[in-house]
Amino acid sequence: MKNKELDKIIKWKQTVSEKDLLDELECLSDEMLHDAFYRDLEFGTGGLRGIIGVGTNRLNVYTVSRATQGLSNYIHNSFKKEEWTVAIGRDSRINSDLFAETAACVFAANGIRTVIFDNAYPVPMLSYAIRHIHCCIGVMITASHNPSKYNGYKVYGSDGCQITTKEADKIYAFISKVDTLTGFKKTSFLEGIKQGLISNIPQETIDCYIKEIKKQSLLYGAKIDKNVSIVYSPLNGTGLKPITRALSEQGYSNVIIVKEQSELDGNFPTCPYPNPEVKEALLLGLEYCKKYKADLMLATDPDCDRVGIAVKNSNGDYELLSGNEVGTLLLDYICSRRMEAGTMPLHPVAIKTIVTTDLAEKIASFYGVKTTNVLTGFKFIGEQIGYLEKESRETDFIFGFEESCGYLTGTYVRDKDGVNGATMIAEMFAFYKHRGVSLLDKLQELWDRFGYCLNSLVSYDFPGEIGSKKMKSIMDYFRNMNLEIPGFIFNDKYDFIKGINGLPKSNVIRFVGDNVSVVVRPSGTEPKLKIYISLNDKNKEMAKIREKQLVDSLHKLVFCED
Repeated sequence: MKNKELDKIIKWKQTVSEKDLLDELECLSDEMLHDAFYRDLEFGTGGLRGIIGVGTNRLNVYTVSRATQGLSNYIHNSFKKEEWTVAIGRDSRINSDLFAETAACVFAANGIRTVIFDNAYPVPMLSYAIRHIHCCIGVMITASHNPSKYNGYKVYGSDGCQITTKEADKIYAFISKVDTLTGFKKTSFLEGIKQGLISNIPQETIDCYIKEIKKQSLLYGAKIDKNVSIVYSPLNGTGLKPITRALSEQGYSNVIIVKEQSELDGNFPTCPYPNPEVKEALLLGLEYCKKYKADLMLATDPDCDRVGIAVKNSNGDYELLSGNEVGTLLLDYICSRRMEAGTMPLHPVAIKTIVTTDLAEKIASFYGVKTTNVLTGFKFIGEQIGYLEKESRETDFIFGFEESCGYLTGTYVRDKDGVNGATMIAEMFAFYKHRGVSLLDKLQELWDRFGYCLNSLVSYDFPGEIGSKKMKSIMDYFRNMNLEIPGFIFNDKYDFIKGINGLPKSNVIRFVGDNVSVVVRPSGTEPKLKIYISLNDKNKEMAKIREKQLVDSLHKLVFCED
C-alpha cells in the first residue's frame, strides 16, 4: 500500500468510534484495505453507490456525513433560506435507516429542515414528495437492485428528478472540500426533532401519490375482468404496501404475495441479486405461480422503481418478458387506448434511452408519436419531461421507458415508477385477457406488424482498481476502432463523450449498421462493462443465431483474443 493510504488508515483508527467499523479495520487484508482506501467513493449523477463498510471508498456513516455536509453547503450557496427543505427516503437495505438518520442529523445541524419517511418507501414516492412538499433537494438511501453488500445515496433536484451531470459536478465541488472524518456538523436526531428541523413526511403526501397512480388508468370505462390471478413479490423491498394498496383500490383483489420475500430485509435471503430483470431473482415467485396457477407474476426491486413480469404460455409454462418487450407492449397499449378514447395529445411524445429497443420508434411512428432518445438513465427522461413542462407541454408526454424494466406513464414523478408500472401492466394484462388475447399473442402481433427486434445485454465484471483501469482501456480501444465483425456491416460510430444532438457528454460509444446496433458503456452503478445489442431479422430464430455470432466476436474484442 502507498504511504497516503497508510496515513488514512491510521487516522481512521484514531478517529472512528463505531465498533463495527473498527473491528472491520482490524480484520481486513492488505488487499482489501487498499481497495477500501485507495480513493474516495465517486459522486456522480447517481450520487454515491458502493459496498457497505469501512474506508473512503465504502459507504458508511462518515462518507454519508461528508456527502451530506457538502450537499448542505451547496444548498446554502444555491437557495434562499426559506427554501431550505430536504426530503429523505430509504429502502430496505442494510443500514438504510442509519444512513437516512445520519443525513437528517447533518442537515439539521446545518439549519436545513428535513422531512423524512417514517419507514422504507419506493424511490418514486420520494420523487413525488419533493414536488408535493416543495423541497429544494431530495436524498434517497438505496442501491436499487445491487447485491446486499451495496448501498447508495441518490440526490434529487427540486423538480423530483435525479440530478444531471452539471448539477452533480457543482455538488461534488462542495463535497470534495469536506474532510471525511472531521469536516461535517452533526446533531442528534431527537435534538433535530425538538428544534423543528426534522419531521415525518405527512400521510397526505402518500395518499396523494396513490391517487396519481390511479389517475394513470386508460380503461375509460372499458369492461374487463379484474379477478386475474396475480403473484407479486417485492423482493424484500419497499413495494409491498403501495403496490397492494394501488392494485386493491383499482379492483385487483386476487393478489398472492410471495411470503418469503414480503418482509423488508436487506440481506435478501432468497434472492441474493434482487434484480427483477433476471430469472434467478424470480424463481421463488415462479414456484408460487405454478402452485396457484396464476395468470401473471409481478416483481419489483428493493426501491420499487423497476418491475419485472412473467406470463403463462400456451404450454402452461411461465415466460419472463424483458424490459424492452414489456415497454413496447405498454407503448402500444397506451397509444391504442388513447387513440380509441380520443385522448391522444396533438403533439404526443414518448421518451426512451439510446440502449432501449428500436422497435419502440416504429410503434410510436405508427401512431404519430414523436420519439425522443436520451442517454442511459431515467434521470434524462425526467429531464425531458421538465423541458416539456417549461413549454407548458407536459400533457404531451405519454410514456417513458428504459430496457432495464423502468416505466412511467405520467408527469407526477420524474423517475421510473414500479408502482405505476405494476398497476399499468396488470391493467393491460386484464384488458387483453378479457378479449381472449395473451401478452405473448400481442407481442407476436407487434413483431408481425413491425418486424422482429432482438435486444440483449452482455455484462462483464471488472471489480476494484485494476478492473477500473481495464474498463478504461477497453473503452479507449473501442473508441479508437471501426467495428468490423464478419457477417455484420457497421456504417456509423457515435462517441457520446463528445456530446451528440445536445445530449450531455457521456462515456458511451454506439456502432450502427444494417439492422444492427451495438452500444458499449461502463455501468454508472456497478464495476461492470455493459454491451447492448439490437438486431432486426426475419424471425426470432435467425436473430438468435446472429446474436451469438455477434456476442462471441465482441467477447474476443473485450478480452483481446485472436
